[in-house]
Amino acid sequence: MQRRARYSLIVFDWDGTLIDSASAIVECIQLAARDLSLPVPDRDTASHVIGLGLHDSLRHAVPSLPSGQYGEFVARYRTHFLEREETMGLFPGVRELLDALRARGHWLAVATGKSRRGLDRALEASGLGALFSATRCGDETQPKPHPAMLLELMQQLTVDPGQALMIGDTSHDLAMAAAAGVDALAVAYGAHPGEQLRALAPRACVASIAELRTWLETNA
Repeated sequence: MQRRARYSLIVFDWDGTLIDSASAIVECIQLAARDLSLPVPDRDTASHVIGLGLHDSLRHAVPSLPSGQYGEFVARYRTHFLEREETMGLFPGVRELLDALRARGHWLAVATGKSRRGLDRALEASGLGALFSATRCGDETQPKPHPAMLLELMQQLTVDPGQALMIGDTSHDLAMAAAAGVDALAVAYGAHPGEQLRALAPRACVASIAELRTWLETNA
């Protein structure tokens, strides 16, 4: 007899959790700052803002950026990102993991700081779009760490907080889950280091897709 799932809904972050893009995002933030002759944030600073909403990211990563230049900075960032987008692949084992979760009857969803246009492009390029029952992006609701994305996904799929699990690679993902009353699982192979993630008391912190799959097979 098949074991009854603890979590009917499993929500994934995108960048740094399913797709190996954190290093490219950091590089693009640094290049955009250099293009505008602004102080270039170090790697830790640029990594920390991955997953935040656009304005929050810019305020933290490039505090000297005048608000009137936000649009110019974003344009430069997107130019650099699009130049690298085709080199960003799924972490090995992601597709098999998602297929296995779907086969076990879990709803799958995405909650990401990406724009809707960016996520739709990524879902099409990766071929994963059909696996997700719902998605939320940072430009269509309150961005992380606000709980809106998770609350809206649960409402759309008629899932209670106790039946949902958030999986992400940043402290923003974990803080969003806590604010929504949802369990969280951290992955330490993305943007934020394991010690920073474990400090927020996720159910577990795993170091690879293989460990993630094993944990989910046992606990989800």
